[in-house]
Amino acid sequence: MCGMAFYSTHAQEIPQKKKDTIKTLDEVSIIKQKKYIKVDSDKTTVAIKDNPMVSTGNSLDAIKKLPGVITSPTGDITLNGKGVSIYFDGAPSSLSGTDLQNYLSSLPANAIEKVELIYNPGASYDANASGSIINIITNAKRKAGVNASFNINYNFNRYQKPSPQVLLNGKTGKLSWQTMTGYNYIDSENRTTTQQNFTAFNPIKKLNQENFGVNTYRNFYFRGGTNYRFNDRSNLLFNYNVNAANERNVFENTSVGENVDYKSIGTTKNKNYNHELSLQYKLKLDTIGTSFDMTAYTNFFDQTPKTISTAKDFNSANAYFNNSDSDFSLKNHYLKYDFVFPFEKWKFSLSTGGKFNVLNVTHNGNYYINTTTPNLITFDYKENNLAFYAEARKKIKKLNITAGLRFENYHVERITNTLTDKVTFTNRNIFPNVSTNYEFNEQMNLSASYSKKINQPGYNTLNPNNSSNFDQYNSSQGNPLLNPTFDDNYEIKLSAFQFVQLGANYVVSKDSNLFLFSADANATTPISNATFRQFEQFSTFTTFLNFPIPLDYFLKPKDEFKKRMNNMDQMNYIYVNINYIKSDIKGYTLPYGNKGLMNYAAQSQFILPWGMKNTMTYFILPAGGNWQIYNIRKHIQQFDISFTKDFMNKKLKMGLHCFDVFNQNQVSALIAGENLDTHFREKRDSRTFRISLTYNFGNNKLQKEETTIETEKVKSGGGMMK
Repeated sequence: MCGMAFYSTHAQEIPQKKKDTIKTLDEVSIIKQKKYIKVDSDKTTVAIKDNPMVSTGNSLDAIKKLPGVITSPTGDITLNGKGVSIYFDGAPSSLSGTDLQNYLSSLPANAIEKVELIYNPGASYDANASGSIINIITNAKRKAGVNASFNINYNFNRYQKPSPQVLLNGKTGKLSWQTMTGYNYIDSENRTTTQQNFTAFNPIKKLNQENFGVNTYRNFYFRGGTNYRFNDRSNLLFNYNVNAANERNVFENTSVGENVDYKSIGTTKNKNYNHELSLQYKLKLDTIGTSFDMTAYTNFFDQTPKTISTAKDFNSANAYFNNSDSDFSLKNHYLKYDFVFPFEKWKFSLSTGGKFNVLNVTHNGNYYINTTTPNLITFDYKENNLAFYAEARKKIKKLNITAGLRFENYHVERITNTLTDKVTFTNRNIFPNVSTNYEFNEQMNLSASYSKKINQPGYNTLNPNNSSNFDQYNSSQGNPLLNPTFDDNYEIKLSAFQFVQLGANYVVSKDSNLFLFSADANATTPISNATFRQFEQFSTFTTFLNFPIPLDYFLKPKDEFKKRMNNMDQMNYIYVNINYIKSDIKGYTLPYGNKGLMNYAAQSQFILPWGMKNTMTYFILPAGGNWQIYNIRKHIQQFDISFTKDFMNKKLKMGLHCFDVFNQNQVSALIAGENLDTHFREKRDSRTFRISLTYNFGNNKLQKEETTIETEKVKSGGGMMK
């Protein structure tokens, strides 16, 4: 990655002098050198596809191992303590909640070229960005001729399932193309226990519950893309992705308490289909970098979950059932355009663009709770978004300044039969952003930024349909009355040597939505309700430090160390990430205090004899601190280890991997809710062994033609044409 930027800078000098032609081969060889992590002032870029540390699992596994990424006790992904929006190839994902996580789990990590961690996105990104963006870039290089890669992962836990994948790509004349297809078959177990005290009763009533499920996830995926280059200044890209999944959960639930002895068993089956189509036209208007991009995107997502369960209350010897079937549909369409106008004479550039987005979500659920007459819950969500932005960049000696404004017009309608009236929300607002970056030298810079964002609650947090069939003592649904959250994001950061970051951010959220358990004070029986509640103001302070420990500096001669510094693929190192996070809720007192928490993570690479490579990752979130309103009662930690080796001139790669070696990744938290204290514990079947095999055939050498195309992409459009 870094080598590519070096090549694009020097390639402009080649035509000026004849003798420089000799340097071309040297610079092409620089491209082959790998730097898996590159730190810039506004983002960190991590290579995935050829990175053995993160490329062997699925996309969700890879993202969780990135520097500064922390998974919350509720399963949400955060970046340096801030909320995250997931983008694919520069486009925001329309999925949310478990649907998004399942989609990430179905996409192999080696389908990802790189991931951009964007800490404080500017005006060119959607204002609905939650403070940070993880941009997953799946576009791969197309080489002349036809090239292919076959990959298979064989997973071992209590179950043994294969996941094969075939990748084909090539280039013929002006047309380059890529197809990827594969199948995942994954079985895993999940055990959840809750110990709940219902404080509205006198004396306090206690209820102990346990849920054990065996999850089967089978999905077929196909990802295809073409890039037609009309000439050296314009090209048209088309992508079509489809994912068809068949899920099954076989569960067993128990509830034990005063006059309660309840057990249920059942099965949930779910089929879902996800289709994505995108068309993008890129045009470079002149030789100085003026560019125009237009993108059209459509997404269709459908699923049909059905649950059949039977239950028995041993105190009354009565039999019960709790069945459901529902239809869920999501349709998302948008059209956007971007212009870039550089003015090199004044070291100034201006970007502008716009977007129109339509999102429709419908969910109709039928629930048969001890009756043959269904209880119908309907939900219809519509969102229209019209946006325009302008962003200017100016360089004054060593100081770079960026300032932008984004206008967003949101109109949201929520209709459900659980409410008498339709819930509407219209907001027309200006979202400013400003950032500065001072370059002390080529290796060190200091940046500071501010942005205002809006966070529309995802459909999964609004949907009143019951998302889990547990038993008559539990309910779980979204809250259709939630308002959007407005975030003020402040950040300061020192970056050095392309690998080191030291910084802090502070986020103030108005009307923040948090997940909690509560109980009705007037209820005659203990019933726990899991839902989302809005808090007037929620603030989060985070400090973070990322740095490498280059072991070869101590183990190798000075000349050998310098050589390896330019090729991280052959270096022994440990990359360390440390975070401190503290949250505060205005007007809400936690009974267990408000203590911040630390998160430590380390990734290492060791070059072993006989061409073998060892990578290890470890993270730990110690007990005692608070994550939002959840008090962490037990360490959350995981240790992974991998061994890989190349054969046949790097055409064949084999790997042995073990994830969560000590089987310690679990969540144990105390949650203080309204009239209810809940001790929650979840343990997934996270210890997995894997054998991976990848075989590449076709043209594996870097072509001069491909280098030229990549250089044009880097130089043109002020960075907009990637």
